Amino acid sequence: MAGRVRVRAAVLDAMLAQARAERPRECCGLLAGAQGVISEILPASNQLKSETEYFIPPQELIAALRSIRERRLAHLGIYHSHPRSENIPSHRDIQEANYPSCVYFIISPHAAARAIRAFEIRNGEAREVEIEAVK
Repeated sequence: MAGRVRVRAAVLDAMLAQARAERPRECCGLLAGAQGVISEILPASNQLKSETEYFIPPQELIAALRSIRERRLAHLGIYHSHPRSENIPSHRDIQEANYPSCVYFIISPHAAARAIRAFEIRNGEAREVEIEAVK
């Protein structure tokens, strides 16, 4: 990703809207696109219905990944919200980051600035990447 991720503005808007709608629980989902641009959002349910953690049910995860593949897109990202805390990866977020080629987005629906942040998480370390909104 080279320190930057390109995302359609409509996808960023949809992530923030979902985080606000599902507050106080964490929201979650997958992101897909082509040619290095995230253009699709695939919202998922948080099986845990928790304010501090999320878990996408396996059947939903499989269906979303199948949909991405069938539409000849690439799985480029995963997102979830932190309804009551700063949008930086928690220890658990880092431990459970099982898709090293994806960018992890964390939404803080209450944040006045930088409500959405993105991170590469590899080998137990998180590094913030710049989000470039594109049309």
